[in-house]
Amino acid sequence: MELHISNESNSEDKVYVRNKMIEFNLKHFPDDLKGRYQEVNLFLKNAQGQIYGGIVGEICWNWLEVHYLFVNEEYRKSGYGSKLLSEVEQIAKEKKCDFIKLETLSFQALDFYVKQGFEVFGVIPNAGTHTHYYLKKDI
Repeated sequence: MELHISNESNSEDKVYVRNKMIEFNLKHFPDDLKGRYQEVNLFLKNAQGQIYGGIVGEICWNWLEVHYLFVNEEYRKSGYGSKLLSEVEQIAKEKKCDFIKLETLSFQALDFYVKQGFEVFGVIPNAGTHTHYYLKKDI
């Protein structure tokens, strides 16, 4: 049998690859960490339900990973980003996570994350002419 590479958007195939990777990874983690996966989504909304930002992430094994944190520009520097991170940290503690990790680019929010107690553990220069930072906070 000969295989070929296909470049198509197919959610079924994406789920297959994701699930097979998870299945492989589970063989290498202790039993008490297996099955520890949960999406974590927090949203900033007004009384009418209009969204102004939020956090999209997931708990995976012994950490919580923030994939996206966004606050609409008119509400930045109003404390909402700190409140979102505080809430996600509380969830991580309740779920017995050891750390939170996230990433940011040099034009985004590096100083903000450092003020929130995150530490840089990796850097990639020249990521689209910017610097890409990987951050972690032990909890």
